[in-house]
Amino acid sequence: MNTAAAPADDERRRCPWAGIGDTEYARYHDEEWGVPLLAERDLFEKLVLEGFQAGLSWLTILRKRPAFRAAFANFDIPTVAQFGEPDIDRLMTDHGIVRHRGKIEAAISNARACLALRETGGLPALIWSHFPDGPLRHRRTSTSEIPSATTHSKAVSKALKARGFRFVGPTTVYACLQSAGMVNDHLVTCHRHGPCDQLQEDVRARLV
Repeated sequence: MNTAAAPADDERRRCPWAGIGDTEYARYHDEEWGVPLLAERDLFEKLVLEGFQAGLSWLTILRKRPAFRAAFANFDIPTVAQFGEPDIDRLMTDHGIVRHRGKIEAAISNARACLALRETGGLPALIWSHFPDGPLRHRRTSTSEIPSATTHSKAVSKALKARGFRFVGPTTVYACLQSAGMVNDHLVTCHRHGPCDQLQEDVRARLV
């Protein structure tokens, strides 16, 4: 299996997981994956969706994201935190999302945990505190070099669990860190590696 960046239909080289031939996956790769996120709502959405992804493909979640946003009030944290049993019953009958009661309940409890975190700086502050020198700039040449979890994701996972978050294991958290630009895991041959490096540098200047 070739794990190096492959050319897309438009001649640009992308990370092989981007799904050549699937325009939505390519768009996500080109516009979102690896772009640093600082906003609380954005990070909350990433955590929730990565939690729902466990055991499924990310493309499945990506295709269902509009339905997830509708079902979870566009991931407005105070609104989701107020969801109760009637909302859980509603979500369990929503064919547009992943109907997994444990993950639905986790999303609600994670919203409540986010609200509690606001007293000590909020979710962005907690996650980014594990990157005191700014985002990690990797220079991967093959997907085989990319781990499923790291010391950073284990530390963030532990910190989140200690504050009441659920479905935030080290592997789930690492996927979130990659997507949210805390690390740059675009292959060096990918056309997004350089632009994401620059975005990370801009964030580093603001954080450090």
